[in-house]
Amino acid sequence: MTIHPGFPLSASPIALEEHFGAANYAPLPVVLTRGEGVYLWGQDGRRYLDMMSAYSAVSFGHGHPRLVEALVAQARQLAVTSRAFHTDRLGPFLERLCRLTGMDRALPMNTGAEAVETALKAARKWGYTVKGIAEGHAQIIVAANNFAGRTTTIVGFSSEAQYRSGFGPFAPGFVTVPYGDAAALEAAITEDTCAFLVEPVQGEAGIVVPPVGYLKAVREICTRRGILMICDEVQTGLGRTGRVLACDHEGVRPDGLTLGKALGGGLLPVSAFLAREEVMAVFTPGDHGSTFGGNPLAAAVGDTALQVLVEEKLSERAAEQGAVLLERLHALRHPAIRDVRGKGLLVGVEIDPGFASARTVCEGLMQEGVLSKDTHGTVVRFAPPLVIGAREIGDAVAALGRALERLGKAP
Repeated sequence: MTIHPGFPLSASPIALEEHFGAANYAPLPVVLTRGEGVYLWGQDGRRYLDMMSAYSAVSFGHGHPRLVEALVAQARQLAVTSRAFHTDRLGPFLERLCRLTGMDRALPMNTGAEAVETALKAARKWGYTVKGIAEGHAQIIVAANNFAGRTTTIVGFSSEAQYRSGFGPFAPGFVTVPYGDAAALEAAITEDTCAFLVEPVQGEAGIVVPPVGYLKAVREICTRRGILMICDEVQTGLGRTGRVLACDHEGVRPDGLTLGKALGGGLLPVSAFLAREEVMAVFTPGDHGSTFGGNPLAAAVGDTALQVLVEEKLSERAAEQGAVLLERLHALRHPAIRDVRGKGLLVGVEIDPGFASARTVCEGLMQEGVLSKDTHGTVVRFAPPLVIGAREIGDAVAALGRALERLGKAP
């Protein structure tokens, strides 16, 4: 029996994926079958140290017992209804989320991109109904080299040519300014500007940390000029950078906030747009929604994830172990390493392209039993689950050193 002419059912998982799946990813040649804590196991039984944690989606580690227990218990009780009805899980989840982040209200969605799309809708409607911008003229300022998702609206304001190529026409109303330049933001604001969308640390751009004081300056400008400051913390939020929110490093409270990835505990897609009262008040029944957003299963897991974050002091752990990671990476002093930068457990190692591509380095790391992913061909991410310890960090850095030495000796 074959499932496709000339293609046997017994083909390898990689071959099946490559034959029947869209070629929109270029995975490393490893087949994973199990995960626990900071480790993953391949189909051949080999153990790997996870230094990417699914772009922060697995911030609590693989198969965290409390999160799995919450998932299973709720799945047996009630998994999905609809926001057409109330459930006993959504309200407590939203309360905990708002109290932890200091925001007034939350609107639950599923993916990070959906949270950002929700933020864009809220900002535009706020611009029209509160600020008084003429209908159809609202502008949102974004930072160069941003990454907020893959929807057509979002890729439309991307700086990356590949993300845009072949997917237009794009929605108008977006203005791009350099990241980390508060003066450029102020110069771009007009009477039609309703918001500035910014990542406190840019992840996909290569783990780019803005100058100290940038977010505080942005907050002051947005307040004084009457526009919304919306922080995209889908990747940086919930402990990743050593604080609950990355904007907490500068004591900044945005008008709107997007969360995702870690909010699902590494088990489900769960996201949210949070905002202060005046912003969220623009939504009325029928303005926005989601079939799965805020379902009881997602709410139960998200609520437990927030409890685990606080009770296990994972933000504090990320700060402590992140300092260890940065110190040990700097100590490598390999000539192929151009830069090491990051906050908490979100760190990028920039590789000299004349030495090797970051993809090649990641392939070398895989041979050493460490899994990560490059970005933009030059940066290797080191963003492990927040439960990682100093020993595992030492193992990962040592593996990077060996991989670089081996590449240096290659013909």
